Amino acid sequence: MGVALRRSALVAVGAAVLLFAAGCGGSSGSSEGTTTNGGKANSDVTVALVSDIGKFNDRSFNQSQKEGLDRAKRELGINTLELQSNSPSDYVPNLTTAVRKKANLVISAGFLLANDTNTVAKKNPNVHFAITDYDVKGTPFNGRQNVMGLTYAANESGCLVGYLAAEMAKKQGGKQIIGAVGGLQIPPVDIWIAGYQYCAKQFNPKIKVLIGYSQDFVASDKCKTVAENQISQGAQVLFQVAGGCGLGTLKAADAAGIWGIGVDKDQYNDAKRVLTSGVKRVDNGVFDASEKVTKGNFKGGGNLLFNLKNKGMDVGKINPAVPKDFIDKMNELKQKIISGQVKVPAAL
Repeated sequence: MGVALRRSALVAVGAAVLLFAAGCGGSSGSSEGTTTNGGKANSDVTVALVSDIGKFNDRSFNQSQKEGLDRAKRELGINTLELQSNSPSDYVPNLTTAVRKKANLVISAGFLLANDTNTVAKKNPNVHFAITDYDVKGTPFNGRQNVMGLTYAANESGCLVGYLAAEMAKKQGGKQIIGAVGGLQIPPVDIWIAGYQYCAKQFNPKIKVLIGYSQDFVASDKCKTVAENQISQGAQVLFQVAGGCGLGTLKAADAAGIWGIGVDKDQYNDAKRVLTSGVKRVDNGVFDASEKVTKGNFKGGGNLLFNLKNKGMDVGKINPAVPKDFIDKMNELKQKIISGQVKVPAAL
């Protein structure tokens, strides 16, 4: 689930070559990929992305950020450096490697990297950093001037999918129970669930929302176990908020013949019974931070906010089984959130 910077003096890069190197900063558990842009505009700018432990192939949170980095390389002409973290012990070595390779911007892919990002950013005040899913005005950054937060109103999209979940449960009849399977119990996970629970209960005050955590963002069997427990309690819809681990939730929903809801990326094609997905455009965050570096207007100490209004949050493809009037009502709710008429809580 479930994770940006620049030097004040841009560093000139050498001849255009494509380089892929395994290993990272002396840490045997991490992997590194470097790409150059063939001498295009902004070829003197390098942006590094350090994954969290979900890895770049999680089909969710980290993969979406890598797609944003790839888009920045393609459209802005920058050089890119991808540093995969296979364990938390890789965070500092990967961040340090990015600095050593003279990246102009170092992006930490999520909340779990906050303390290590702050440590490295403090030691390198002339390097620009950004971090996904973290308000840098609070601790540990306390408005550190070389760090930008990339924050997301996931409660807003969580609200929309929670509304659809409640509608579909009511349509089915029965006990009116839905569930949410989170990874770690951290704010970027709970903000999704807060919106999901709030709007499901706004539509149907009697609905029961089961909440469980796998304590993992990678091992799909752990999410599958939590999901099966909720299914045994009568859950009719399950929302996964656990990155790659959450694919186990979607598979459990398939096996039980109930609806699953994806997260971060549009996961409609990742299982057979996906109702929809709460989409967080972390790819846009990576791209926008990279663009600010190329334009020389990167500003640390504060946050960029992505929400429904600026299309930083959204809902993915909706299953054809959802009645059109449900979708119409969901879109009405979306507009009420955008206008401020509906206020969705950001915490459980």
